[in-house]
Amino acid sequence: MDDEQIIDRINRLAREERRLEEAHVGEGLTPPEEVRLRQLERTLDQLWDLLRRRRALRSSGRSPDDATLRTGDTVEGYLQ
Repeated sequence: MDDEQIIDRINRLAREERRLEEAHVGEGLTPPEEVRLRQLERTLDQLWDLLRRRRALRSSGRSPDDATLRTGDTVEGYLQ
């Protein structure tokens, strides 16, 4: 996946996340919607991490293709 594909996927998932949240303003999500929202958040975190690492590799003169998608558990374990 190249940067453009990653950004496109981020945008599509972010739109889905926004639609899901906006559809339930003032009320709770159903259990399946909660699961989907968590999946979206985790996948978005993974994709942002991948994009940042690709850019870092490129700026250091290395191939961005050396970056691979990290697991959700790894990305979620980062300190903010």
